[in-house]
Amino acid sequence: MELIFDDVYYMKRALQEAETAFEKDEIPVGAIIVIKDRIIARSHNLTELLNDVTAHAEMQAITSASNFLGGKYLKDCTLYVTLEPCQMCAGALYWSQISKIVFGAPDPKRGFKSMGGQLHPKTEVTSGILEEECGLLLKRFFVEKRNLN
Repeated sequence: MELIFDDVYYMKRALQEAETAFEKDEIPVGAIIVIKDRIIARSHNLTELLNDVTAHAEMQAITSASNFLGGKYLKDCTLYVTLEPCQMCAGALYWSQISKIVFGAPDPKRGFKSMGGQLHPKTEVTSGILEEECGLLLKRFFVEKRNLN
């Protein structure tokens, strides 16, 4: 059986990262960056562990991918992230000149679209890939958090 490397395949990999964040009691957002069908960065939220509000999955992935490529621009790269990037991450993605962003669940309260954030004009965006699975993981996390308090 041949593997099909499509948006669903890569979003499943990002969801694995989100599950890792969930297990670490971090808000379960996962991200990967791909170039030419190769995953070059994997990350998840680390804001609690690092005590750093900027340690979002996307920010970690940008740094990792830039280190891998040896440069600050992520042209020809695609970011797969389980939740719509926030305004801060959208700004970093703008400066990285990433070619494509694929996200799962929308974030109507804090996502870059509702907050007025902008991406690089050449960045392509696809949304709704495994939206239900991505959203359910986030909902489960916050339900469990509320029940513990």
